[in-house]
Amino acid sequence: MNSSSKFPPLFFALILLLFLSIPLLNTHFSLFTAIKIISRRTYKPSNGLATTSNQRDRNIDQSSSISRAISLNISECFPAVLPSNAMTGTDCCPSKPSFSKLIDFKDFASPNATLRVRKPFHLLDEEYIAKFEKGIALMKALPDDDPRSFIQQAKVHCAYCNGAYHLYNPFQETRFDIHRSWFFFPFHRWYIYFFERILGNLIGDPHFALPFWNWDSIEAMQMPSCFTNPNSSLFHELRNQKHLPPNVIDLNYAVRNIEVPSDQQILYNLATMYKQMVLASTTELFMGSPFRLGDNPHPGFGSVEAAPHNTVHSWVGGADTPHHEDMGTFYTAARDPIFYGHHSNLDRMWAIWKTLGEGRREYSDQDWLDSEFFFYDENANFVRVKIRDCIDTKKLGYVYQDVDLAWLRTPPTSQKSKLLRQKMKAQVLSSKPRELPLVLDSITSVIVKRPKKLRSREEKEEEEEVLVIEGIEFGSDKYVKFDVHVDDDEERLSNPDETEFVGSFVHLYHGHGHNISTSFKVGLSKVLENLEAEEDDDVLVTLVPQVSVTLSSPQ
Repeated sequence: MNSSSKFPPLFFALILLLFLSIPLLNTHFSLFTAIKIISRRTYKPSNGLATTSNQRDRNIDQSSSISRAISLNISECFPAVLPSNAMTGTDCCPSKPSFSKLIDFKDFASPNATLRVRKPFHLLDEEYIAKFEKGIALMKALPDDDPRSFIQQAKVHCAYCNGAYHLYNPFQETRFDIHRSWFFFPFHRWYIYFFERILGNLIGDPHFALPFWNWDSIEAMQMPSCFTNPNSSLFHELRNQKHLPPNVIDLNYAVRNIEVPSDQQILYNLATMYKQMVLASTTELFMGSPFRLGDNPHPGFGSVEAAPHNTVHSWVGGADTPHHEDMGTFYTAARDPIFYGHHSNLDRMWAIWKTLGEGRREYSDQDWLDSEFFFYDENANFVRVKIRDCIDTKKLGYVYQDVDLAWLRTPPTSQKSKLLRQKMKAQVLSSKPRELPLVLDSITSVIVKRPKKLRSREEKEEEEEVLVIEGIEFGSDKYVKFDVHVDDDEERLSNPDETEFVGSFVHLYHGHGHNISTSFKVGLSKVLENLEAEEDDDVLVTLVPQVSVTLSSPQ
């Protein structure tokens, strides 16, 4: 945040302690959660910077000019931290690197080069799909110890997601995970970039571009048919058989969601996309929270990482496997070829988000720009990359085909009157305050004080009012999902295409044996405008667990 701004941040904090016991897929787990709900104004990144809530002292000077960029100790690869009852071993380590052959990425596209155009699967002709199938088949046919092989590429994702790599001393106990922070988008951009180059090299086509599954388009809201042919290299057995075409995808999927008619699901999906892309108007809201040396390694994900990233993973993953393998958990997700089409579209979301106005741009923080990852290229060279070098896709030699963005014209609407919303608030205010800590065994509503009401147009242009839920703690191998509603009616909660439904926290099965502490943030400025609530002193926040819960005692 620019400290010279004339709009200082204001906030109000309310702390709740929650304890959940959630039966899911015949397993039980406890979720101990400390939630601090903050309604505050966060600057839009007009100068490329965003405010952060992630400043934790770990024997490091927060005000120091010393770089706190992340660089992994890639010379050591440890057993991955997997969920209990994992279907594979803990060896996620890719081919051992040869540091004598380490090269720094310099292979930028020439300004006059013909750009590769990534196209949506549903608009591809049979010839292009055959190219993709051939490339995947050739990758799968490579020796298992070839760093370009399909299994080795899948291991790269597992290693970066499940703690096989650690940081350097004195943070060597920190297992690195590219999720739930500002590393989500740049890591996956680099990851599928090299995957794309390997495919092109294997099929002898340097202009080959990785297609994308644009589940955000009405015409493509089902699994692409090329992935369902049992004779294709794109086929994968471990998928939810109930979600094959022509079933419409649920971009806000929960494991036990109730199915709705296809036309209604499409409307839900369009509204979900609008919220995740348009309402996430600040850098941190969209890209995730900062993680520097000495910080909490799981500060909080951006809007799209929660949904549709996590939700599509769950929707595709097998229904009868312990953790919805393969797509439904990160240690096996990249073993399914559809993973790469999914993440190609997520990378496209980053490119689109920057075009939506309101000063949107990536972080310009040097600690983010200088953070490093390591990959193998199409010639099996070991390459070190920096985030700063992947900001512009044209410099990497590719762009995305333009596709109609129906969701941009489909904002959520409210079906409830202002009078009803005020009545709901009054009921909560007049009820006996919940004793803290409380047990979350049902829908829970709390009142949150706003920092300021009736903000001027200038203030709104400079700042975003954000709802922040901090201190969310849970076992790392648990599936967790709860929805967040604002000024809603507990007796008739709004659907995903309604304004009061503002977002969902979604966590997939991960490693076991440790807890994760993270946060969740939702932009409120446009929500409060649409609800005619800008004159209100406070906001009614309702948390809705989307898995069945049973009463347990706090520890």
